[in-house]
Amino acid sequence: MKSYKTLLFDLDDTLLDFKAAEQEALKSLFSAQGMSLTDKVAARYRLLNKDLWQSFEEGKITKEEVIHTRFARLFAEYEKEVDGREMDDDYRKHLERGVQFVAGARELVSSLHGRFSLYIVTNGIARTQLKRLHDSGLYPLFDGIFISEELKAQKPMNAFFKAVFAEIPSFTPAGTLIIGDSFNADIRGGQAAGIDTCWFNRHNLPRPGDIQPTYEVRELQELQRLLQDKPGKQN
Repeated sequence: MKSYKTLLFDLDDTLLDFKAAEQEALKSLFSAQGMSLTDKVAARYRLLNKDLWQSFEEGKITKEEVIHTRFARLFAEYEKEVDGREMDDDYRKHLERGVQFVAGARELVSSLHGRFSLYIVTNGIARTQLKRLHDSGLYPLFDGIFISEELKAQKPMNAFFKAVFAEIPSFTPAGTLIIGDSFNADIRGGQAAGIDTCWFNRHNLPRPGDIQPTYEVRELQELQRLLQDKPGKQN
């Protein structure tokens, strides 16, 4: 692995276990409606939510359309009418409490802090992501937090990466690496923006054939070992 100065980390399912937080939030949400969250319903929500966020990443719909329609559409399939905006607000309150770490994430960030310039690059809702970062203790370990809602652009859009690069002191593409679990948002987006990429493929998913990440790891400990002997930023 070559030397890098700047590391860009995705947040959800790269450092914080979003799926675990999501599961608990959905349980609480359904319980408040007097309903049980079955595996079938949870799987249906995730598919619906994934499709909506993918459309958002592709610029086909707005973030507001995602968060204000997903629960209305889900509950409509089970013949229950709900206020999508209100349901999403309740869901987000539960989700904000989810600060479970992906295995090795806390140790990785702690070991890199001070040696590299560290930044969070995430698609999501600013209020939710910032609270989770603060509550997890990760917030002070990063030099900057970039959230799609605040940048008015999202990964993998080039506008997102341009906005991020413009805010990083002494930024150079050659000295920057992005680490994330989403092949489309992080790997495809990072490569198109001209920086090296590390795909965190902890579920051993098949690699899409059209793009080759610079690195691929199954565990964050692998990345820690790769970066362990690298000099990082020079003060």
